Amino acid sequence: MIRKRIGQWAVMAIAVPVAAAGARKLSHTLESRRGPNRATRLLNKGADLIRPQQAKRRRFF
Repeated sequence: MIRKRIGQWAVMAIAVPVAAAGARKLSHTLESRRGPNRATRLLNKGADLIRPQQAKRRRFF
């Protein structure tokens, strides 16, 4: 049971961010070669769905 939880944690902590980064990188590569199209938009949306890019925090001081 503990082994299963560790495996689930490893997938969520490592595999998901790597997959999102890979999809984003593939999208940028395809877009630079062929221009924006449906495939690149879908890859970007998928990467944002998996792991959205965080907005920059504003400093008030």
